[in-house]
Amino acid sequence: MGKTTFARTLGQIAVAAGISAMTVSAFAGQTLDRVEKSKQLVVTVSAKWPPHAFLNDKHQLVGFDIDVARDIAKRLGVKVKFDTPSFELVTGGHWHGRWDLAVFSITPTKARARVIDFPAIYYYSTYVFVVHKDSKAKTREDLKNVTFGVEGGTTADDYMHHDLQLDAKSVPPFHYLDFTPKMITYKSSMLPFEDLRLGDGVRIGAIIAEKQTAQNAIKNGYPVRIIPNDIPYQEPIAVATDKGDPQFDQKIASIVDAMKKDGTLTKISEKWYGADYTKITTK
Repeated sequence: MGKTTFARTLGQIAVAAGISAMTVSAFAGQTLDRVEKSKQLVVTVSAKWPPHAFLNDKHQLVGFDIDVARDIAKRLGVKVKFDTPSFELVTGGHWHGRWDLAVFSITPTKARARVIDFPAIYYYSTYVFVVHKDSKAKTREDLKNVTFGVEGGTTADDYMHHDLQLDAKSVPPFHYLDFTPKMITYKSSMLPFEDLRLGDGVRIGAIIAEKQTAQNAIKNGYPVRIIPNDIPYQEPIAVATDKGDPQFDQKIASIVDAMKKDGTLTKISEKWYGADYTKITTK
């Protein structure tokens, strides 16, 4: 390559780098600017996932995630507006400004981290095996010949397929089942419970689900119980943002950190779960 060509190439690279930097600079702060100008934080949540987020008897959104989102908006000095799209749509990224933040009890995984950001972990979720109250199963070994109900597209689904890839620090060790389970996948977290309540083995014989969800089902009269002394895995849960605005991510991270330090997250957790799930536990 001649000197002139080399110099021209360097110049082209410099121009391209400059354009790229301007593009990044123009995009940086876009979400934060939108929130501050509109005085509104658009947050995606579930509407069918008690006790995280659900509609009460008055058709109002309530739950742990709802209270967390309201507090974040309050600390930003803006109002909160909720939207309830599908979980897969949110975790697929490319929001194009439709939403500002997801407080959707999302687990950071390597696949999801490619399309959305996780500014802050706000609690930890413990998974358990659930059976009908009439089941004779006492351990995971007793579940070898039953059909599991699993919410599709979740970390529970990944775990059952021996493909759980959590993307966070301080993840507690876990152990897969030593057998290949039979499974039926569902579109929401509560549908497996609806089938299990029909009876032991009528449609399914076991569920892998969040401990909080299982306890809430039991509290509401579902004839199910948790297999004791067995934690399939424990996962960090994070608030999520679309890719491209590190300034907004830093702002959200600082707010969640403040909520941890002043005890707000612990109070909200104890209100909805009856325990402090903001830290890793062994129970």
